[in-house]
Amino acid sequence: MTSPADKPALRSRMIELRRMAAVRLPAAGDELARAFPEAWLPAAGEPVAGYWPLDSELDPRPLMKRLNDLGHSLCLPVVQGHGLPLVFRGWADGDALECRAMGVMEPRDDRPAFRPGLVLVPLLACDRSGNRLGFGKGYYDYTLAALRAAGQVRAVGLAFDCQVLATIPAERHDQALDGVVTQSGFMSFSARLSGTLDA
Repeated sequence: MTSPADKPALRSRMIELRRMAAVRLPAAGDELARAFPEAWLPAAGEPVAGYWPLDSELDPRPLMKRLNDLGHSLCLPVVQGHGLPLVFRGWADGDALECRAMGVMEPRDDRPAFRPGLVLVPLLACDRSGNRLGFGKGYYDYTLAALRAAGQVRAVGLAFDCQVLATIPAERHDQALDGVVTQSGFMSFSARLSGTLDA
C-alpha cells in the first residue's frame, strides 16, 4: 500500500492486528521498557511525554515508570481541539485522571504544562523509514511540528513487532518518528539527532 487512499483499509487491518497482539503478548509493555536505549533519554531534568493506553495500544506505563525512576518527570497529552497541537500536563503515579473526548484519560487542567524532550507516541503502524500511521485526526502531526519548530525533541513510537511494516503511505504534513521501540528491540530512523543508534 503506497497511496494515501489506501490508509483507511490499512487502518482497519492494523487495528485488528494490534488487538490480536495485545491479547497474545500481555507482557510486551515490560519487555519494551527493558528494550528502550538509555542513549535516547532526554537531558537530565527534561520531562518525558507518555500516554494513557486506549483499547489495544501497547502499554507504555512500565517504560514510563522506568524513566521516572531515572529522574525524569512525566506528562500526558491533553486534547485542545481539532487542528490544534496537544498540550502535555504533568502527571505522577497516583494522580487522578479525567475521561475526556474519545475515552482518553487526561490529567486535570490545573496540572502544569510541560514541553517534553522525549515524546512516546502511540500508533497503528510505522514503516522502516519512520512514517507513522495513526487514526487520521492529526493530533501528533500538529504536536510534533510545533515541538520541532520550538527546539530539539525526539519522537519514539511504541509498537508491537507486527506494527512495523516495510512501507506505509505518507503525506507531506505527516511527522515522521525518530525511532520505534518494540518488545524485541529498538530501531532508529533519524541521523539528525546526536546519540542516534544504528537500526
